[in-house]
Amino acid sequence: MGQKMHPHGLRVGVIKDWDSKWYADSKNFADYLVEDHKIREYVKKKLFVSGISKIEIERTAKFVKVNVYTAKPGVVIGKGGNLAESLKQELSKMINKEVNLNIVEVKDVDTNAQLVAENIAGQLERRISFRRAMKQCMQKAMKAGALGIKSSVSGRLGGADMARTEFYKEGTTTTDTSKFWDYKLENMKKMTDRVKYTIDFSLTKIENEWKLDDLLETDRQKIHGLYK
Repeated sequence: MGQKMHPHGLRVGVIKDWDSKWYADSKNFADYLVEDHKIREYVKKKLFVSGISKIEIERTAKFVKVNVYTAKPGVVIGKGGNLAESLKQELSKMINKEVNLNIVEVKDVDTNAQLVAENIAGQLERRISFRRAMKQCMQKAMKAGALGIKSSVSGRLGGADMARTEFYKEGTTTTDTSKFWDYKLENMKKMTDRVKYTIDFSLTKIENEWKLDDLLETDRQKIHGLYK
């Protein structure tokens, strides 16, 4: 069969960033990795209703910094910061290290893939029709400014005896977004009539008259539309 590749790993360093930002030697690497998994699992389970889209973990020699990206920061922080402080203490006790908790608000809720997927799953749990749930979320995403969206649900949909998978798509959905903008730029370069170039030139004043200095050959080609 075709070679499988993780969609997030493919895009890391291009249009995605690392969720864990730290370095460790071979002795501590496995322990840190297990700690990261425990932190993410605990926070996600405890704050599931808050709409957690991403959890970033940074490490220093003295403490562990946890950045929680949430659609409802007020629910995470609590009245006077009580809930956030209790969560911070629980995490510190769990990993036996000092933890700094940072709550970040996610403003583009309707275009965040993780939150949209959780919203659809939540509606399915409440016995809402899968077609209605999917189409509503997709319409909201398109209204919020998304260029395209594709979603799928699997299982015994509508209580059917046989499990199946249903797909819905709106707008443009490119297969490989990591190379998408490079492809667009290359196409734009070929369309010389629509591309604007910046030309550096200098003027010299000779006998009270400004005269244009000699241009480079590349600049001359740009003016005549020959630059590629």
